[in-house]
Amino acid sequence: MSNVQLILLQAQGSNNYLQFGFIAVMIAVFYFFMIRPQQKKAKEQETFRSNLKPGDKVQTIGGLHGTIASIESDGTIVLLVDRIRMKFEKSAVQGLSTKAE
Repeated sequence: MSNVQLILLQAQGSNNYLQFGFIAVMIAVFYFFMIRPQQKKAKEQETFRSNLKPGDKVQTIGGLHGTIASIESDGTIVLLVDRIRMKFEKSAVQGLSTKAE
C-alpha cells in the first residue's frame, strides 16, 4: 500500500467516528430540549392533581371555572359551578382559577 492509500483509510475511519459523535450529540440535544421538559411538566401536573382538595377553585381543560365540592374515590371530582354540581375526571383539571365564585 502506498502512503496515499493509508491516509485515505485513516480519513474514512475518523469520518465514521465523527458521524457517530454527531448522531450522539443530536440525540442528547433532542432529549434535553424536547423529552425531558415534557416529562417534568407531566410530573408537575400529576403532583398538582393529586394535591387537589375540596374548596379549591380550579379551571378545566375545557375552560370551565368552578370550586371542587368533593373528590370521589374513583378518580373523579364534583365541581360546583353556579350552584350546579358537575362530575369530571381529575385529569380534566388544568389548573387553579381565580375566577370561580
